[in-house]
Amino acid sequence: MRLCSIASGSSGNCIYVGSDRTHLLVDTGISRKRIDEGLHTLGIKGEELAGILITHEHSDHIQGLGVFSRKYGIPVYATKGTLRGITEYRSLGRMPEGLLREIHTDTEFDLGDLKIRPFSISHDAYEPSGYRIACGQRSVAVATDLGVYDDYTVENLKGLDAVLLEANHDIHMLEVGPYPYPLKRRVMGEKGHLSNESSGRLLCDILHDGLRHVILGHLSRENNYAELAYETVKLEVTVGDNPYRGEDIPMMVAARDSVSEAVTV
Repeated sequence: MRLCSIASGSSGNCIYVGSDRTHLLVDTGISRKRIDEGLHTLGIKGEELAGILITHEHSDHIQGLGVFSRKYGIPVYATKGTLRGITEYRSLGRMPEGLLREIHTDTEFDLGDLKIRPFSISHDAYEPSGYRIACGQRSVAVATDLGVYDDYTVENLKGLDAVLLEANHDIHMLEVGPYPYPLKRRVMGEKGHLSNESSGRLLCDILHDGLRHVILGHLSRENNYAELAYETVKLEVTVGDNPYRGEDIPMMVAARDSVSEAVTV
């Protein structure tokens, strides 16, 4: 399996997950041209995709969905609430009959040789979800846009080989930054985004010897930067109640506007 961030950040998200036989995207929050260019760097054509998994209906996750899915006729998988949000998003244009397909959290389904398990997340959208994707004995997950996490979240992220995990903001930068107060409260709220510190604490709960790759993603342009996210999460692992130190974890930060290094498990 391969996991690669084509784009990840508050301005647009698109993640590739696939095996030798089956290729998927998680979210299409950037332009069709950028998605095609990202796939090209991975040696994949748009028409080779088996599906697009959508986490939720916010624009930074779906703004390229209409043009891209229509061009290649790629089926779109999302929860009932997210499909409602997609159909209400007028800039997408009309989606052809049969492309939008409803899935359910906590119910696995297969696409090619991939087994996909959507799980609920806490965010201010209709019915948002993260995704755990397995091929044989290998599994990866994409978990972003979650204001808080709990035992249920941890359970869905245990035993992974690789994970793309949200580290959205530095709390101090957010508090003193340019956002208006209501937006600051939203970001820090239970249906907002994970801070660097919270991301590190969640990582502590899912660490095990088989977790080979950690990608920090969905960084805020205004309230975070890559080095700070990396060092803060690493520190949380070191001081956390676990047998690991931050430097033990193979971790990188997904680039906002370019394709990140692909990881293979």
